[in-house]
Amino acid sequence: MIIDNTLIFAGSRSLRLTKAICSCLGVEPAAGEVITFSEGNTFVRVLENVRGRDVYIVQSTVFPTNDSFMELLFWIDALSRASAASVTAIIPYFSYAKGDKKDEPRVSIRARVCADCIEVAGCDRVVTLDLHAPQIQGFFRVPVDNLYALPVLVQRITELDLPELVVVSPDAGFVKAARRYAHALGTSLAIANKERPAHNEQVLVQEIIGDVRGKTALIVDDFTISASTLVEVAQRLRSDGARAVYAMVTHGVLTPGSIERIEASPLERLFITDTIETQPVSLSAKIELVSIAPLLAEAIRRIHTRESVSGMFSSPPL
Repeated sequence: MIIDNTLIFAGSRSLRLTKAICSCLGVEPAAGEVITFSEGNTFVRVLENVRGRDVYIVQSTVFPTNDSFMELLFWIDALSRASAASVTAIIPYFSYAKGDKKDEPRVSIRARVCADCIEVAGCDRVVTLDLHAPQIQGFFRVPVDNLYALPVLVQRITELDLPELVVVSPDAGFVKAARRYAHALGTSLAIANKERPAHNEQVLVQEIIGDVRGKTALIVDDFTISASTLVEVAQRLRSDGARAVYAMVTHGVLTPGSIERIEASPLERLFITDTIETQPVSLSAKIELVSIAPLLAEAIRRIHTRESVSGMFSSPPL
């Protein structure tokens, strides 16, 4: 799968993922450098001739979030000013996706601000994965491809051949996405009735809606930060009679304290993708990485050859 006249650059937060994507495509990562000066300023330099070429920059915007996002903007600007024919931002994890609405007085719609900045910097297209709020695509005036990790995660779960599987949504807001997983796996669906009383990591699971007794429960979600929700739901599932509990999450953000919670929890295993590689924690034996490099590589190939990106998914999201 080799593509011509295309360069793929790695942001400093996605070095390993970019290398894996390039390996799938049969190319080498393009040359560039990132320097952080002593006062915290970020400097990027393109070390390839990009004039008239289609270029891609791969950068997850997390750890540290604001520095990572600014670096992405500088990459886009540098590539655009170097006369690239097109600049596509591959953002495996878009960290401000939760800021998609004004649900309190006097707050910023952060995702919209980020979208405006990416456009102004000179980006022609955005490719991302499992946006927390899909409506963010409408914040952009450039094309946005929101890919789904479902095929690669479902394939891994299928390989395990878990008995009496039931998919569990961690809250009411994720039911629609969880239903896609249940449909793909051919299982029933249960829902955790959860509330988060404040802007902190405290989660209260009031009940599990659905039959989980004697079954292998699979919690699915788009991301986890503290792992509090996963752990609380897992504990409630076991108390309601589930024989075993697994979890499958696209973005393993994983802040300090999350690994200890996972290790002490009833979770048998947590599957996450490699969208984030700069967590401030070391992954435990309970966590398994599933690579989305082939998925992103195929998306790049299809964009390059002007094929349908949505055609990558066998069935459209419900």
